[in-house]
Amino acid sequence: MKAKSSKRWLPLMAAGVMLASTLAGCSGSKTEEGSTSAAPRVENAYKEKYDPPVTISTAWGIDPELKFKNGETIENSVATKWAKEQFGIDIKSLWSVTDTNGAFGTKLRLAMSSGQDMPDILTIGTADNQIAQDLIDSGMYEEVGPLFDEYASDTWKEAMNQDPNVWNAYMRDGKRMGIPVLDYAYNHDYVLWIRQDWLDKLNLKAPKTIDELETVMDAFKNQNPDGLAPDKVIPLSIGFKTSMNTWMGDPSWIFGAYGTLPQQWNVGEDGKLVYGSIQPGMKEGLQKLGEWLQKGYIPQEAALWDENKTAEPAFAGTAGIIPGPYWMSGWPLKDTVKNAPNAVWKPIEIPTGPDGEAMRHGTAFTNGVTLIKKGMEHPEAFFTYQNYLFDNYANPEPGSPYDNGLFEGYDYQLDAEGKQLPIDDIDGGYVNSVRYLLVRDGARIPDAQMKALQSLAEGNEPKTKLEKDVAVNYGPETPEAAEVLLAQDDISYKNMFTGPTTETMKTKLDYLNKMENQTFNEIIYGKKPADAFDEFVSTWKAGGGDQITQEVNDWYDQVKK
Repeated sequence: MKAKSSKRWLPLMAAGVMLASTLAGCSGSKTEEGSTSAAPRVENAYKEKYDPPVTISTAWGIDPELKFKNGETIENSVATKWAKEQFGIDIKSLWSVTDTNGAFGTKLRLAMSSGQDMPDILTIGTADNQIAQDLIDSGMYEEVGPLFDEYASDTWKEAMNQDPNVWNAYMRDGKRMGIPVLDYAYNHDYVLWIRQDWLDKLNLKAPKTIDELETVMDAFKNQNPDGLAPDKVIPLSIGFKTSMNTWMGDPSWIFGAYGTLPQQWNVGEDGKLVYGSIQPGMKEGLQKLGEWLQKGYIPQEAALWDENKTAEPAFAGTAGIIPGPYWMSGWPLKDTVKNAPNAVWKPIEIPTGPDGEAMRHGTAFTNGVTLIKKGMEHPEAFFTYQNYLFDNYANPEPGSPYDNGLFEGYDYQLDAEGKQLPIDDIDGGYVNSVRYLLVRDGARIPDAQMKALQSLAEGNEPKTKLEKDVAVNYGPETPEAAEVLLAQDDISYKNMFTGPTTETMKTKLDYLNKMENQTFNEIIYGKKPADAFDEFVSTWKAGGGDQITQEVNDWYDQVKK
């Protein structure tokens, strides 16, 4: 059953930047005759800058790759000093932990269960979504909808409205309990990256169908233009150790050619959510992967390869095709020339199946959630902080204070002529200082990145912050890849279930997932016939899948309202 399209690309409405001062309260109330009454003035709590300063407490899960300079720490950084000077907001750290092996989530659970003081503002990434859901259900954190409606700037609200579904994951009985952290649209949607130099030497065109793809993969392997022996070539570098539905080396589009996407919930023909892994197209996709494995078109160890492992043969110059995001020409593909000097990677569209179908996993417009503690003394101060970032940093005008970056000498540096240097040339090293902020990545407007890429693809000189960032720091094929991606925007399907773990999921999902992975691998590797898929579907339904489907749709019915 092919899923129906979820919400598509929505162009950003003309976003007038609203100064924080427009949120300030009136100096007095008017009587019916228009004169100022004698009622005492009620001052709006919202300020552009607080004097005396106010405090916002938080906790940090520090990316292990995040660097510091000038003797700073996450608790005392250029960003915390900026917050104090710019807004009169004192960021107080309750604790911090380097987030390896889920350490941040573990620490949060311990704090929650042991009655420790919880942070006023807590931003939690998608990897710890279940903890965010548990914190919402704990009653420790406030309904945020009324606060957002009252205090969020127009720029922030319009960004959020690009996909109203972003609130769904954090709804309870119609109430918005967490503020979605917005991310760039299509950030992890993928195209196919192909060795154009191999195509040219073989006098082949980029494949548009699965059949044409097979012809190309066979030629890459058995007539390799670089003279590589067949056993040294991986025509299509994919892996499914962690998931059949991921962000690089992803195989889910193969099933999309047959009308479904695995390991996500799609909208069925009747408008209800259906689990992609039990749809009929999965059987055909599994058979196709089995054929490709036997022919050596995909890695023999694909079941053991994660996303990063799939990049290794691409970097080594021994892979012909790898699925991945539009930004992959910057990393890791730009380094292929170190091993294969004549390598040229080009983005191409996702091939269609026998019925002309194509589907790919779509990127959610969110990358986590921000929670606000019940009883926080100055919740409006968080909006002072975040409004400023949306209005001034998310997509700044040329010539504005942040049109090169956030903090000079940290995430950007200008040369003597005032031009932005590559980040590798920053004195003392580049620091991704936006990760020092209260909200991951500061502030992102979903469609802003694609608009910048489209402008560059049209041949325009980079003028805005986002355009300059792409032009200086991304691979040269990035704008073209964005165009290729958007040419197929109608095949992008997001996972439509974003709610908390259902009751049956808590007891049955681990078992169902293990059974799914084992069955799929056994079919692909020829240990079981393709008909084992039908038995899997029956067992999945009877083993809790039907009840999970009901619970998922009960949630979906609520959020649709």
